[in-house]
Amino acid sequence: MAPTARQRIWGWFFFDWASQPYNTLLLTFIFGPYINELLGDGSQAQAVWGIGIGAAGILIAISAPVLGAIADSSGTRMRWIWAFSVLYVVGSAGLWLAAPGDFNLFLVMTFFALGLIGMEFATIFTNSMLPDLGTREEIGRISGNGWAFGYLGGLAALVIMLLLFAESAETGQTLIGLSPIFGLDAEAREGTRFVGPLTALWFMVFMIPFFLYVRDPRPVKRTRLKISQALSDLGTTLRGLPKRPSLFAYLASSMFYRDALNGMYTFGGIYAAGVLGWSVVDTGIFGILAIITGALFAWLGGRADMVYGPRPVIFACILVLLGVAISLVFVSPDTVFGVPVAEGSNLPNIAFYVLGALIGAAGGALQSASRTMMVRQANPKRMTEAFGLYALAGKATSFIAPLSIGIMTAVTGSQQAGVTPLIVLFAIGLLLLFWVKPDGDRADE
Repeated sequence: MAPTARQRIWGWFFFDWASQPYNTLLLTFIFGPYINELLGDGSQAQAVWGIGIGAAGILIAISAPVLGAIADSSGTRMRWIWAFSVLYVVGSAGLWLAAPGDFNLFLVMTFFALGLIGMEFATIFTNSMLPDLGTREEIGRISGNGWAFGYLGGLAALVIMLLLFAESAETGQTLIGLSPIFGLDAEAREGTRFVGPLTALWFMVFMIPFFLYVRDPRPVKRTRLKISQALSDLGTTLRGLPKRPSLFAYLASSMFYRDALNGMYTFGGIYAAGVLGWSVVDTGIFGILAIITGALFAWLGGRADMVYGPRPVIFACILVLLGVAISLVFVSPDTVFGVPVAEGSNLPNIAFYVLGALIGAAGGALQSASRTMMVRQANPKRMTEAFGLYALAGKATSFIAPLSIGIMTAVTGSQQAGVTPLIVLFAIGLLLLFWVKPDGDRADE
Protein backbone atom coordinates (compact mmCIF):
# COMPACT_ATOMS: atom_id res chain seq x y z
CA MET A 1 0.00 0.00 0.00
CA ALA A 2 1.35 3.40 -0.99
CA PRO A 3 1.93 5.86 1.87
CA THR A 4 -0.77 8.50 2.39
CA ALA A 5 -0.05 12.20 1.90
CA ARG A 6 -0.01 12.66 5.69
CA GLN A 7 2.46 9.77 6.13
CA ARG A 8 4.74 11.20 3.44
CA ILE A 9 4.77 14.60 5.16
CA TRP A 10 5.49 13.12 8.58
CA GLY A 11 8.13 10.83 7.12
CA TRP A 12 9.77 13.89 5.57
CA PHE A 13 9.59 15.70 8.93
CA PHE A 14 11.57 12.88 10.52
CA PHE A 15 14.64 13.66 8.44
CA ASP A 16 14.84 17.02 10.23
CA TRP A 17 14.31 15.28 13.59
CA ALA A 18 16.95 12.63 12.85
CA SER A 19 19.63 14.93 11.39
CA GLN A 20 19.32 17.98 13.66
CA PRO A 21 21.61 16.59 16.42
CA TYR A 22 24.60 16.97 14.10
CA ASN A 23 24.04 20.72 14.23
CA THR A 24 22.88 20.87 17.83
CA LEU A 25 25.22 18.45 19.57
CA LEU A 26 28.29 18.41 17.34
CA LEU A 27 28.57 21.75 15.56
CA THR A 28 27.41 24.03 18.35
CA PHE A 29 26.64 23.02 21.90
CA ILE A 30 28.60 19.92 22.98
CA PHE A 31 31.44 18.82 20.73
CA GLY A 32 32.65 22.31 19.76
CA PRO A 33 33.06 23.46 23.38
CA TYR A 34 34.65 20.09 24.21
CA ILE A 35 37.31 20.74 21.54
CA ASN A 36 37.90 24.09 23.23
CA GLU A 37 38.49 22.27 26.54
CA LEU A 38 40.90 19.77 24.97
CA LEU A 39 43.02 22.42 23.26
CA GLY A 40 42.85 24.74 26.29
CA ASP A 41 43.01 27.86 24.13
CA GLY A 42 39.78 29.45 22.89
CA SER A 43 41.44 31.35 20.06
CA GLN A 44 43.34 28.28 18.83
CA ALA A 45 40.20 26.13 19.01
CA GLN A 46 38.15 28.72 17.11
CA ALA A 47 40.84 28.97 14.40
CA VAL A 48 41.22 25.19 13.96
CA TRP A 49 37.45 24.66 13.98
CA GLY A 50 36.95 27.34 11.34
CA ILE A 51 39.63 26.09 8.98
CA GLY A 52 38.46 22.46 9.23
CA ILE A 53 34.80 23.23 8.58
CA GLY A 54 35.73 25.66 5.81
CA ALA A 55 37.65 22.90 4.00
CA ALA A 56 34.64 20.57 4.16
CA GLY A 57 32.46 23.40 2.86
CA ILE A 58 34.62 23.80 -0.24
CA LEU A 59 34.17 20.11 -1.12
CA ILE A 60 30.40 20.36 -0.61
CA ALA A 61 30.20 23.49 -2.78
CA ILE A 62 32.01 21.86 -5.69
CA SER A 63 29.98 18.64 -5.64
CA ALA A 64 26.43 19.71 -4.67
CA PRO A 65 25.04 21.03 -7.97
CA VAL A 66 26.62 18.18 -9.94
CA LEU A 67 24.99 15.56 -7.72
CA GLY A 68 21.68 17.41 -7.90
CA ALA A 69 21.80 17.45 -11.70
CA ILE A 70 22.62 13.71 -11.78
CA ALA A 71 19.72 12.96 -9.43
CA ASP A 72 17.27 14.91 -11.59
CA SER A 73 18.51 13.19 -14.75
CA SER A 74 18.31 9.70 -13.25
CA GLY A 75 14.96 10.36 -11.54
CA THR A 76 16.02 9.12 -8.11
CA ARG A 77 16.86 10.77 -4.84
CA MET A 78 16.38 8.01 -2.27
CA ARG A 79 19.49 6.02 -3.11
CA TRP A 80 21.59 9.17 -2.72
CA ILE A 81 20.00 9.78 0.68
CA TRP A 82 20.88 6.21 1.69
CA ALA A 83 24.51 6.70 0.62
CA PHE A 84 25.01 9.99 2.42
CA SER A 85 23.25 8.65 5.50
CA VAL A 86 26.09 6.12 5.78
CA LEU A 87 28.64 8.96 5.74
CA TYR A 88 26.65 10.77 8.43
CA VAL A 89 26.67 7.74 10.72
CA VAL A 90 30.34 6.81 10.20
CA GLY A 91 31.53 10.40 10.60
CA SER A 92 29.62 11.14 13.77
CA ALA A 93 30.40 7.79 15.41
CA GLY A 94 34.12 8.37 14.80
CA LEU A 95 34.17 11.38 17.15
CA TRP A 96 34.35 8.92 20.04
CA LEU A 97 38.12 8.94 19.32
CA ALA A 98 38.55 12.48 20.70
CA ALA A 99 40.04 11.25 23.97
CA PRO A 100 41.93 13.66 26.24
CA GLY A 101 45.65 12.89 26.45
CA ASP A 102 45.55 10.94 23.20
CA PHE A 103 43.92 13.44 20.90
CA ASN A 104 44.61 13.23 17.15
CA LEU A 105 43.07 16.47 15.96
CA PHE A 106 43.51 15.69 12.25
CA LEU A 107 41.78 12.31 12.53
CA VAL A 108 38.90 13.68 14.58
CA MET A 109 38.36 16.62 12.20
CA THR A 110 38.40 14.16 9.28
CA PHE A 111 35.56 12.16 10.85
CA PHE A 112 33.73 15.38 11.66
CA ALA A 113 34.03 16.59 8.06
CA LEU A 114 32.88 13.20 6.74
CA GLY A 115 29.71 13.33 8.82
CA LEU A 116 29.11 16.97 7.92
CA ILE A 117 29.37 16.14 4.21
CA GLY A 118 26.88 13.30 4.67
CA MET A 119 24.41 15.55 6.46
CA GLU A 120 24.67 18.40 3.97
CA PHE A 121 24.27 16.23 0.88
CA ALA A 122 21.37 14.25 2.32
CA THR A 123 19.68 17.58 3.11
CA ILE A 124 19.95 18.67 -0.54
CA PHE A 125 17.92 15.69 -1.69
CA THR A 126 15.33 15.85 1.09
CA ASN A 127 14.80 19.61 0.61
CA SER A 128 14.15 19.02 -3.09
CA MET A 129 11.17 16.87 -2.11
CA LEU A 130 9.38 19.82 -0.44
CA PRO A 131 7.30 20.96 -3.46
CA ASP A 132 5.91 17.43 -3.83
CA LEU A 133 4.38 17.56 -0.34
CA GLY A 134 1.77 20.28 -0.82
CA THR A 135 0.51 23.22 -2.83
CA ARG A 136 2.42 26.47 -3.32
CA GLU A 137 0.47 28.01 -0.42
CA GLU A 138 0.98 25.00 1.86
CA ILE A 139 4.72 24.44 1.53
CA GLY A 140 5.63 27.42 3.72
CA ARG A 141 3.67 25.93 6.61
CA ILE A 142 5.02 22.43 5.88
CA SER A 143 8.59 23.72 5.81
CA GLY A 144 8.10 25.65 9.07
CA ASN A 145 6.52 22.66 10.80
CA GLY A 146 9.35 20.42 9.62
CA TRP A 147 12.01 22.82 10.82
CA ALA A 148 10.26 23.21 14.19
CA PHE A 149 10.00 19.42 14.51
CA GLY A 150 13.70 19.15 13.75
CA TYR A 151 14.52 21.67 16.46
CA LEU A 152 12.49 19.62 18.94
CA GLY A 153 14.54 16.57 17.95
CA GLY A 154 17.73 18.50 18.58
CA LEU A 155 16.34 19.69 21.93
CA ALA A 156 15.44 16.15 23.01
CA ALA A 157 18.90 14.88 22.07
CA LEU A 158 20.58 17.77 23.88
CA VAL A 159 18.56 17.23 27.07
CA ILE A 160 19.41 13.52 27.06
CA MET A 161 23.07 14.36 26.53
CA LEU A 162 23.17 16.91 29.35
CA LEU A 163 21.22 14.86 31.89
CA LEU A 164 22.78 11.45 31.31
CA PHE A 165 26.12 11.73 29.53
CA ALA A 166 28.01 15.06 29.31
CA GLU A 167 30.10 15.39 32.45
CA SER A 168 31.67 18.50 33.91
CA ALA A 169 35.46 18.54 33.65
CA GLU A 170 35.63 19.64 37.31
CA THR A 171 33.12 17.31 38.99
CA GLY A 172 32.84 14.41 36.54
CA GLN A 173 29.04 14.62 36.88
CA THR A 174 26.21 15.48 34.54
CA LEU A 175 23.85 18.43 34.86
CA ILE A 176 21.70 16.56 37.44
CA GLY A 177 24.65 15.28 39.46
CA LEU A 178 24.91 11.77 38.01
CA SER A 179 27.94 9.94 36.77
CA PRO A 180 27.64 9.23 33.02
CA ILE A 181 25.38 6.20 32.51
CA PHE A 182 26.39 2.84 31.03
CA GLY A 183 29.53 2.93 33.19
CA LEU A 184 31.24 5.49 30.98
CA ASP A 185 34.49 6.77 32.49
CA ALA A 186 34.20 10.45 33.46
CA GLU A 187 37.97 10.88 33.81
CA ALA A 188 38.44 9.79 30.20
CA ARG A 189 35.52 12.10 29.26
CA GLU A 190 33.67 9.13 27.80
CA GLY A 191 30.33 10.70 28.69
CA THR A 192 31.00 13.80 26.59
CA ARG A 193 32.69 11.78 23.84
CA PHE A 194 29.56 9.63 23.59
CA VAL A 195 28.01 12.61 21.78
CA GLY A 196 29.36 11.14 18.53
CA PRO A 197 27.91 7.61 18.86
CA LEU A 198 24.65 9.05 20.27
CA THR A 199 24.28 11.29 17.21
CA ALA A 200 24.87 8.28 14.93
CA LEU A 201 22.38 6.07 16.81
CA TRP A 202 19.78 8.83 16.89
CA PHE A 203 20.00 9.23 13.13
CA MET A 204 19.74 5.50 12.43
CA VAL A 205 16.66 5.05 14.62
CA PHE A 206 14.69 8.14 13.57
CA MET A 207 15.37 7.82 9.85
CA ILE A 208 13.20 4.69 9.87
CA PRO A 209 9.91 6.63 9.34
CA PHE A 210 11.55 8.57 6.52
CA PHE A 211 12.60 5.46 4.63
CA LEU A 212 9.24 3.78 5.31
CA TYR A 213 7.00 6.58 4.03
CA VAL A 214 8.97 8.84 1.68
CA ARG A 215 9.24 7.89 -1.99
CA ASP A 216 10.77 9.41 -5.08
CA PRO A 217 8.19 11.65 -6.73
CA ARG A 218 8.10 9.65 -9.94
CA PRO A 219 8.82 6.02 -10.92
CA VAL A 220 12.49 5.28 -11.30
CA LYS A 221 13.82 3.31 -14.24
CA ARG A 222 16.80 1.14 -13.41
CA THR A 223 19.14 2.76 -15.93
CA ARG A 224 22.73 3.89 -15.83
CA LEU A 225 23.32 7.39 -14.56
CA LYS A 226 23.48 9.85 -17.45
CA ILE A 227 26.35 11.84 -16.04
CA SER A 228 27.23 13.60 -19.31
CA GLN A 229 23.61 14.67 -19.82
CA ALA A 230 23.36 15.81 -16.20
CA LEU A 231 26.50 17.92 -16.52
CA SER A 232 25.24 19.38 -19.79
CA ASP A 233 21.93 20.33 -18.14
CA LEU A 234 23.79 21.87 -15.21
CA GLY A 235 25.95 23.90 -17.60
CA THR A 236 22.82 25.18 -19.35
CA THR A 237 21.33 26.18 -16.00
CA LEU A 238 24.46 28.02 -14.88
CA ARG A 239 24.80 29.90 -18.19
CA GLY A 240 21.16 30.90 -17.95
CA LEU A 241 21.37 32.35 -14.44
CA PRO A 242 22.02 35.95 -15.59
CA LYS A 243 18.77 35.70 -17.57
CA ARG A 244 16.92 34.89 -14.34
CA PRO A 245 17.87 37.93 -12.22
CA SER A 246 15.61 37.13 -9.26
CA LEU A 247 16.99 33.60 -8.89
CA PHE A 248 20.53 34.90 -9.38
CA ALA A 249 20.04 37.61 -6.71
CA TYR A 250 18.47 35.16 -4.28
CA LEU A 251 21.27 32.62 -4.63
CA ALA A 252 23.79 35.42 -4.06
CA SER A 253 21.89 36.84 -1.08
CA SER A 254 21.44 33.46 0.58
CA MET A 255 25.08 32.70 -0.08
CA PHE A 256 26.08 35.46 2.30
CA TYR A 257 23.38 35.45 4.98
CA ARG A 258 23.34 31.65 5.37
CA ASP A 259 27.12 31.64 5.64
CA ALA A 260 26.89 34.23 8.41
CA LEU A 261 24.16 32.28 10.21
CA ASN A 262 26.15 29.05 9.99
CA GLY A 263 29.11 30.97 11.39
CA MET A 264 26.99 31.92 14.41
CA TYR A 265 25.88 28.33 14.93
CA THR A 266 29.33 26.88 14.37
CA PHE A 267 31.19 29.25 16.68
CA GLY A 268 28.48 29.98 19.26
CA GLY A 269 29.59 27.27 21.66
CA ILE A 270 33.32 27.88 21.25
CA TYR A 271 32.76 31.65 21.55
CA ALA A 272 30.85 31.33 24.82
CA ALA A 273 33.37 28.85 26.20
CA GLY A 274 36.35 31.04 25.32
CA VAL A 275 34.99 34.53 26.05
CA LEU A 276 32.76 33.83 29.05
CA GLY A 277 34.52 30.71 30.32
CA TRP A 278 31.44 28.52 30.02
CA SER A 279 31.67 24.77 30.49
CA VAL A 280 30.11 22.19 28.17
CA VAL A 281 27.15 21.98 30.55
CA ASP A 282 26.72 25.80 30.63
CA THR A 283 26.78 25.91 26.85
CA GLY A 284 24.26 23.08 26.71
CA ILE A 285 21.78 25.05 28.85
CA PHE A 286 22.29 28.01 26.53
CA GLY A 287 21.57 25.63 23.66
CA ILE A 288 18.27 24.50 25.17
CA LEU A 289 17.07 28.11 25.28
CA ALA A 290 18.14 28.78 21.68
CA ILE A 291 16.50 25.59 20.42
CA ILE A 292 13.20 26.31 22.18
CA THR A 293 12.99 29.76 20.60
CA GLY A 294 14.12 28.28 17.29
CA ALA A 295 11.33 25.68 17.29
CA LEU A 296 8.69 28.21 18.30
CA PHE A 297 9.66 30.79 15.70
CA ALA A 298 10.19 28.24 12.93
CA TRP A 299 6.57 27.23 13.51
CA LEU A 300 5.37 30.86 13.69
CA GLY A 301 7.53 31.77 10.70
CA GLY A 302 5.93 28.98 8.68
CA ARG A 303 2.52 30.50 9.30
CA ALA A 304 3.76 33.99 8.46
CA ASP A 305 5.28 32.52 5.30
CA MET A 306 1.90 31.03 4.35
CA VAL A 307 0.16 34.43 4.76
CA TYR A 308 2.79 36.93 3.56
CA GLY A 309 5.24 34.77 1.61
CA PRO A 310 8.85 33.98 2.53
CA ARG A 311 10.49 37.26 1.47
CA PRO A 312 9.25 39.49 4.36
CA VAL A 313 10.10 36.73 6.85
CA ILE A 314 13.66 36.55 5.49
CA PHE A 315 14.04 40.36 5.66
CA ALA A 316 12.95 40.54 9.29
CA CYS A 317 15.16 37.65 10.37
CA ILE A 318 18.30 39.05 8.74
CA LEU A 319 17.75 42.40 10.46
CA VAL A 320 17.53 40.67 13.85
CA LEU A 321 20.65 38.59 13.19
CA LEU A 322 22.59 41.64 12.00
CA GLY A 323 21.79 43.29 15.31
CA VAL A 324 22.93 40.20 17.19
CA ALA A 325 26.22 40.05 15.25
CA ILE A 326 26.97 43.65 16.21
CA SER A 327 25.99 43.00 19.84
CA LEU A 328 28.31 39.99 20.19
CA VAL A 329 31.33 42.26 19.91
CA PHE A 330 30.17 44.28 22.91
CA VAL A 331 29.57 41.48 25.43
CA SER A 332 32.48 40.31 27.59
CA PRO A 333 33.04 39.32 31.24
CA ASP A 334 34.10 42.92 32.00
CA THR A 335 31.68 45.04 29.97
CA VAL A 336 28.21 44.77 28.42
CA PHE A 337 27.61 47.23 25.57
CA GLY A 338 30.39 49.46 26.89
CA VAL A 339 29.13 49.50 30.47
CA PRO A 340 31.62 48.07 33.02
CA VAL A 341 30.25 45.28 35.21
CA ALA A 342 31.38 44.09 38.62
CA GLU A 343 33.62 41.04 38.83
CA GLY A 344 31.50 37.90 39.06
CA SER A 345 28.40 39.67 37.71
CA ASN A 346 25.88 37.49 35.87
CA LEU A 347 24.96 40.32 33.50
CA PRO A 348 27.33 39.17 30.69
CA ASN A 349 25.88 35.66 30.91
CA ILE A 350 22.30 36.99 30.86
CA ALA A 351 23.10 39.18 27.86
CA PHE A 352 24.53 36.21 25.99
CA TYR A 353 21.47 34.10 26.85
CA VAL A 354 19.25 36.81 25.34
CA LEU A 355 21.42 36.95 22.21
CA GLY A 356 21.28 33.17 21.97
CA ALA A 357 17.49 33.20 22.16
CA LEU A 358 17.41 35.76 19.33
CA ILE A 359 19.79 33.66 17.23
CA GLY A 360 17.56 30.63 17.73
CA ALA A 361 14.34 32.51 16.95
CA ALA A 362 15.55 34.36 13.85
CA GLY A 363 17.66 31.43 12.63
CA GLY A 364 14.81 28.94 12.78
CA ALA A 365 12.36 31.14 10.88
CA LEU A 366 15.06 32.21 8.39
CA GLN A 367 16.09 28.70 7.40
CA SER A 368 12.50 27.53 7.01
CA ALA A 369 11.52 30.53 4.86
CA SER A 370 14.72 30.22 2.81
CA ARG A 371 13.93 26.79 1.47
CA THR A 372 10.36 27.77 0.54
CA MET A 373 11.76 30.83 -1.25
CA MET A 374 14.05 28.49 -3.19
CA VAL A 375 11.01 26.49 -4.31
CA ARG A 376 9.40 29.71 -5.60
CA GLN A 377 12.54 30.68 -7.51
CA ALA A 378 13.37 27.26 -9.00
CA ASN A 379 12.41 25.43 -12.19
CA PRO A 380 9.90 22.77 -11.01
CA LYS A 381 11.37 20.22 -13.44
CA ARG A 382 14.90 20.61 -12.06
CA MET A 383 14.19 20.87 -8.34
CA THR A 384 17.06 18.70 -7.05
CA GLU A 385 19.50 20.56 -9.27
CA ALA A 386 18.05 23.82 -7.93
CA PHE A 387 18.67 22.74 -4.34
CA GLY A 388 22.13 21.65 -5.43
CA LEU A 389 22.68 25.22 -6.58
CA TYR A 390 21.15 26.37 -3.30
CA ALA A 391 23.71 24.23 -1.48
CA LEU A 392 26.41 25.64 -3.75
CA ALA A 393 25.24 29.14 -2.82
CA GLY A 394 25.38 28.14 0.82
CA LYS A 395 28.80 26.54 0.48
CA ALA A 396 30.54 28.46 -2.30
CA THR A 397 31.37 31.10 0.28
CA SER A 398 30.91 28.84 3.29
CA PHE A 399 34.62 28.97 3.85
CA ILE A 400 34.46 32.78 4.18
CA ALA A 401 32.79 32.88 7.61
CA PRO A 402 34.83 30.13 9.29
CA LEU A 403 38.10 31.04 7.59
CA SER A 404 37.69 34.79 8.11
CA ILE A 405 36.72 34.22 11.74
CA GLY A 406 39.65 31.84 12.13
CA ILE A 407 42.11 34.22 10.49
CA MET A 408 40.75 37.34 12.24
CA THR A 409 40.92 35.53 15.57
CA ALA A 410 44.45 34.31 14.91
CA VAL A 411 45.64 37.77 13.82
CA THR A 412 44.01 39.75 16.65
CA GLY A 413 44.22 37.08 19.36
CA SER A 414 40.68 38.09 20.32
CA GLN A 415 37.55 35.98 19.92
CA GLN A 416 35.38 39.11 20.04
CA ALA A 417 37.23 40.78 17.17
CA GLY A 418 37.22 37.43 15.40
CA VAL A 419 33.45 37.37 14.84
CA THR A 420 33.23 40.81 13.17
CA PRO A 421 33.15 39.31 9.62
CA LEU A 422 29.60 38.11 10.39
CA ILE A 423 28.38 41.72 10.40
CA VAL A 424 29.61 42.28 6.84
CA LEU A 425 28.12 39.00 5.57
CA PHE A 426 24.65 39.70 6.97
CA ALA A 427 24.71 43.25 5.55
CA ILE A 428 25.59 42.01 2.04
CA GLY A 429 22.87 39.35 2.17
CA LEU A 430 20.28 41.94 3.21
CA LEU A 431 21.28 44.34 0.43
CA LEU A 432 21.07 41.69 -2.32
CA LEU A 433 17.61 40.62 -1.16
CA PHE A 434 16.17 43.87 -2.58
CA TRP A 435 16.59 42.41 -6.09
CA VAL A 436 14.68 39.20 -5.26
CA LYS A 437 11.07 38.95 -6.50
CA PRO A 438 8.58 37.20 -4.20
CA ASP A 439 7.50 34.73 -6.92
CA GLY A 440 10.78 34.59 -8.81
CA ASP A 441 11.34 35.23 -12.48
CA ARG A 442 8.18 33.29 -13.38
CA ALA A 443 6.25 36.44 -12.41
CA ASP A 444 7.52 38.00 -15.65
CA GLU A 445 6.78 35.00 -17.85
